[in-house]
Amino acid sequence: MAPIGMSLNIEEYIAELTRGAKEASRRLACTGTAQKDAAILAIVAGLVDSRNNLQRENQRDIEAARRAGLGNALIDRLLLSDRQIKTMTDGLRTIVSLKDPVGEVMSGWKMPNGMLIEKVRVPLGVIAIIYESRPDVTAEAAALCLKAGNAVILRGGKEAINSNLSIYKIIKKALSDSGLDPRCVQIVETTDRAAVDLLLKAERYIDVVIPRGGEELIRAVAEKSRIPVIKHYKGVCHVYVDEYADLDKAEKICINAKVQRPATCNAMETMLVHKNIAEKFLPGTAKKMKEAGVELRGCSNTRKILPDIKEATEDDWYAEYLDLILAVRVVSSFDEAVDHIAKYGSSHSDAIVTENVTSANRFTNEVDSAAVYVNASTRLTDGGQFGMGAEIGISTDKLHARGPMGLPELTSYKFVIHGDGQIRE
Repeated sequence: MAPIGMSLNIEEYIAELTRGAKEASRRLACTGTAQKDAAILAIVAGLVDSRNNLQRENQRDIEAARRAGLGNALIDRLLLSDRQIKTMTDGLRTIVSLKDPVGEVMSGWKMPNGMLIEKVRVPLGVIAIIYESRPDVTAEAAALCLKAGNAVILRGGKEAINSNLSIYKIIKKALSDSGLDPRCVQIVETTDRAAVDLLLKAERYIDVVIPRGGEELIRAVAEKSRIPVIKHYKGVCHVYVDEYADLDKAEKICINAKVQRPATCNAMETMLVHKNIAEKFLPGTAKKMKEAGVELRGCSNTRKILPDIKEATEDDWYAEYLDLILAVRVVSSFDEAVDHIAKYGSSHSDAIVTENVTSANRFTNEVDSAAVYVNASTRLTDGGQFGMGAEIGISTDKLHARGPMGLPELTSYKFVIHGDGQIRE
């Protein structure tokens, strides 16, 4: 498939895109905060003014997804309702309100020879974001990258192509109206998969790749890329209901973690329950889960309490369902719960519900995940919920960035040295 509105072949098209992004990134890195903020606010205004057209284009994607047989949970990720557009624009306004990280002196010291050394935040350069489903990522990623001084190349999934192009049209106009190079934000206007392969080979122009989507997509990107990749393969998130839990609080947290939006990487996939409170906690919580359409799969001890649910297999403990399915295991101790998370988890988001300070502290110390919660839902692992306005992605890597990535995580640093004729003896 040829790029939309382009007569170039796919190789020439991606080469032009990446070269343009590199050129634009050099000027954007030196652009002041006020101009970057003005561009983001112009995007907000465009999203609000063009809401009806945006939702018409979004409806085309929704209808195509239904014809293709996508599940309701995945279609929900495509939807741009009034509420979701408001959440998106509120997130962009929050980004504007945040401190610009570019130029921040992270640390500084003076050497005995009088030389002043400063460690200063700088943009990463050019970021390629390869993502599925969620069209709100188009606006949020553009705003975050702009504020942090990075050019960005966006490649969304074919299931959201009409929505993404509609948002991109708004972004492009906002950049021009604000006096910025429109090449600061570019979208790949083709669904041809060859475009992704070409992007992943453009190490001369692209500094980092961030994939967002299912495990299959992220693994494919990580395996093919010549460029550093910030990633999380999947979100196998747990909530452990401790023997010292407030059971009303635990039920509320577990229902939210599974049901509120099940097709997201921060939704709970396995619920662990201490044996001492299982008989009291499980029946009522299971009833509410089933009322919400959740299919339960349990271990042998769980099925003694809930005999009508399916038996969980070994594969269920590893599964990222992204759907209204929940694995449930009754554990005999705190240690068994933590060992389960260590074996089957994906280092994304895990929670304990407990009123015991020792249990809480042990959990936060012993569970090695990007986000570790005490008495709160894993669904809160999100840039907006963390006060970042939005996030560029949620990293389960340990190098450079971990967890929701906001403005500081979209920068690197350089050393700036001020001397007065010093030389090395």
